[in-house]
Amino acid sequence: MLYDKLKKYSNSGIYPFHMPGHKRNNTDISNILPYGIDLTEINGFDNLHNASGCIKELEQKTANAYSVNNAFLLVNGATGGILASIRAMTNYGDTIIMARNCHKSVYNAIEICGLNPVYVQPETDDEFGIFSSVAPSEIENQLIKNPNASLVILTSPTYEGVVSDIKAISKICKKYCVKLFVDEAHGAHFPFCKIFPEEAVKCGADAAVVSLHKTLPSLTQTALLLTDDINLSKKFEENLSVFETSSPSYILMSSIENCIEYICDNPKIFDTYADNLKNFNECVKSFETLKILCFGSDSINNHSFFNFDIGKIIISTAHIGINGTELANILREKYKIETEMAYGNYVLAMTSVCDTKEGFDRLSNALISIDKDFVSNSKINKSKFKTEIPKKQFNASQRYKYKAETVALSMTQGRTSLEYVWAYPPGVPLLVPGEIITDALIEEIAFLIKTNTEIFSNEKNMPESISVAVI
Repeated sequence: MLYDKLKKYSNSGIYPFHMPGHKRNNTDISNILPYGIDLTEINGFDNLHNASGCIKELEQKTANAYSVNNAFLLVNGATGGILASIRAMTNYGDTIIMARNCHKSVYNAIEICGLNPVYVQPETDDEFGIFSSVAPSEIENQLIKNPNASLVILTSPTYEGVVSDIKAISKICKKYCVKLFVDEAHGAHFPFCKIFPEEAVKCGADAAVVSLHKTLPSLTQTALLLTDDINLSKKFEENLSVFETSSPSYILMSSIENCIEYICDNPKIFDTYADNLKNFNECVKSFETLKILCFGSDSINNHSFFNFDIGKIIISTAHIGINGTELANILREKYKIETEMAYGNYVLAMTSVCDTKEGFDRLSNALISIDKDFVSNSKINKSKFKTEIPKKQFNASQRYKYKAETVALSMTQGRTSLEYVWAYPPGVPLLVPGEIITDALIEEIAFLIKTNTEIFSNEKNMPESISVAVI
């Protein structure tokens, strides 16, 4: 049944402005036949966890492509690299500084490693309702307040493409003798064209993870852990053997090789990509009701972003009286376009080097038509919520010490959560175990549910109820 659904969708004519980055387009990329090359660590095929042959050569080829000393292949996504890196870069019980908008895999690593997180909350952009860049001054303030901190963790770019000033933050971290780890999963394409921001390790980060499958022509679950730090590399190797499968897929590793060779051997494909983005921008920059944040139609100078990944197209519905999910439904049902994410009052269309001119034209024509349909509707539909970090009763790693009680969400004001609660996508926790539930948070979750945003939790009872601590 799953295979049949996949084939039906593949043949449906729906254009994918979503992951994976290959966009199901194998015209110029070798068409892998999975069953024929699905092997294990037999003689002559090397071993990912002790590479010395063909896999070692692939790692070096990949490191050269990213201009780093070491590139570790990840075949269970950036998540495995995040877990391994955080464990390698900390000692159990350490205090760390982290952006609140990190992916839930970062929170899982913190819980596993018994870390004490101190959060930095990025501002929220008023127009689009997305997190802005992390201010370097906020990182320095927290390092001053927490002199024993051992690590800073940031997400840059964010799911929506917002980039922080990694170079400035890296200098601050070095000043206070603290390591910097960047979840750069959505920026795997940065090194290959000057229209994109600089990659994190080049800006001074001690390590970063990138997801090839998100924005480059590689299969889902393929990613890399990148570093210039030789001393860290040994620790990464040790921890990857813990968090990455002991039976790595040769199909996925081969996909990484195909991806790296393709983008390195065909640099002009990024020129075409840049032209497509520029042409798209010209088509949508004069909209009256829809607001588009992409290649400059809504300049990043109008927002509190340090930088922005122009490959991400954010479409705000705040001025047309519908929410993001409703716009995504219109694009899907009327124009056969599937977007990456709808959240609150915006939609994210994720592009890649594999998108075609015809695909960009389809999206711009659809948005032009929708903008005209709503031209007379001046209703402003902005969220009134400004996300705040809940107060903490205890660290997430301590949650199993408490007896649990399942309570209706509407009745949990003042109670302490024993679950993570998040919207997926983007996978950023709204609530972490050990945090106190507020009326404002309950209202925000209700708003997201009203906009048809999917809310998840560990116990899978959200949004009806949640597990709280009996204290």
